Amino acid sequence: MASLDEKRTSNDINPPKASDSKQEVEHLQDVFHDMDSGEINELAVVAEGEERTTWFVWILVACSSISGLLFGYDTGVVSGALVTIGTDLTNGASELTNSQKEFITSSTTLGALLGGIVAGVLSDWTGRKPVLGIADVIFIGGAIAQAVCHDVWSMIGGRFLIGVGVGLASCIAPLYIQELSPTRLRGRMVVLNVVMITLGQVIAYGIDAGFANVSGGWRWMVGLGAVPAGLQFVFLFFLPESPRVLIRRGNIEAAKSIMGKIYAYAKPEEVDLKVKVLQASVQQSIEIANSTNIFHRFKNMLVDGVNRRALILGCGMQAYQQLSGFNTLMYYSATIFKQIGFDQPTAVGLIVSGTNFIFTLVALKWIDQVGRRRIMVWSAPGIVFGLVLAAIAFHYLTRQTNGVLVDNTSYPQSWSAIVLLSMIIYVASYATGLGNVPWQQGEFFSLEYRGLGTSLSTATNWAANFLIGSTYLSLMDKITPAGAFGFYAGLCFLGWVFVVFCFPETAGLSLEEVRGVFKSANGGKGGFGVGESERLRREKRDLKASKLVGAKGSDV
Repeated sequence: MASLDEKRTSNDINPPKASDSKQEVEHLQDVFHDMDSGEINELAVVAEGEERTTWFVWILVACSSISGLLFGYDTGVVSGALVTIGTDLTNGASELTNSQKEFITSSTTLGALLGGIVAGVLSDWTGRKPVLGIADVIFIGGAIAQAVCHDVWSMIGGRFLIGVGVGLASCIAPLYIQELSPTRLRGRMVVLNVVMITLGQVIAYGIDAGFANVSGGWRWMVGLGAVPAGLQFVFLFFLPESPRVLIRRGNIEAAKSIMGKIYAYAKPEEVDLKVKVLQASVQQSIEIANSTNIFHRFKNMLVDGVNRRALILGCGMQAYQQLSGFNTLMYYSATIFKQIGFDQPTAVGLIVSGTNFIFTLVALKWIDQVGRRRIMVWSAPGIVFGLVLAAIAFHYLTRQTNGVLVDNTSYPQSWSAIVLLSMIIYVASYATGLGNVPWQQGEFFSLEYRGLGTSLSTATNWAANFLIGSTYLSLMDKITPAGAFGFYAGLCFLGWVFVVFCFPETAGLSLEEVRGVFKSANGGKGGFGVGESERLRREKRDLKASKLVGAKGSDV
């Protein structure tokens, strides 16, 4: 089995032929000169107009990012629904207990965990696009099931069904976008999906506020999620499959056609070279897929050092994202703001979701220029500060009630305002880095392991989400709100340490080049490849600069 992951050789793809043009031969020699060492010099194939995003790419990403909108809407809408359901699910007997609220919210997470586990592997078999379609059908079914339910358990079932759709979409949408985006804009395109997640949460809070005083309004809140799912299902008929999947299936012409639309300003020979680079990287994937099954690949994920480092980073970053406690704030923010004395808790929650949306736009602007690692190192301390401030504010806020939140208690408005301020600081810092960077997880894995790796990473996200979501209210009762937020602050500090020592920079590297970073790390040259990634990025910058200088010299 170990031989399956040995370095590629130049025999993996067709080498330059005498019949090729002189210019193409020179380019191919640049591309293939490092094949014996397992590296592909992707920068040597620079397409004309590569940094200009075409309308094809924007439309493609916008349509596929509806999955992010659904993800955000269906995780955010429950916050307002929980405070307006009242006695509708208990035959008028009583309002929902904390345990029932935890069951309703955690059922979504459990469904997402299961959906995330199967999503990537399923997409390797069917392709990326069909999995998004399956997710849309599940979204529609779950939304209708919630809207018509009349007891707690049927609500839990509807939320579980929605969760399966969320798990599928959260895994495949970023992966699909990554494989259809130009290298230099890949991070920004994936962040656009996260922007749609935050926009979905803003829309959810807005709809929650609009239906908050309507009898049975919560049914409209959850049911309207079927609308964007139906729209995306129709759009999928017009979207292409990932070029990498098409090449793996042997459909080179279709892949070349799609690459021509992605790089619409490039010359035909430049597009051909781009496709040949992809063929080089896909060849090993084909060999492994033909000679192994899912169980062998799972074993190799753990045994092989390159794959293991990628998996640790993918799972570690997703665990960090959820152990920060952010999604519990999305689920329970209206409940918290109601308890600390705000008259319009859903409207106040809209401030939090709006902050999340705005600062995700900041990440959209800078994630490719600043880089994934740097943006995480800078923003993570803000998360810790916001949580520590929240813990201090809750401590002084609840002194009169022995540290716990009690409904219908008049709390000091000054401390309630500081709680809101701390949430804004926390959310702004989270949205700038931690809310986006872990979803770049597909960058870590080579094609033959990308589906499995993203499945395991996404499953880790939802497993941690399930753990936090199902214990949040109980934790607030057991160790007080101040203790709970202090606990999350400690976890976030440990996550920041993990980023500093283990997270390499992948901005500007092709999906195939990132594998070279982990190969060097496997050889003992820098742990998880933090130093190696900077070396490779520096070489690419120098190569680009020398090409520009050479081009200017030839013009003279």
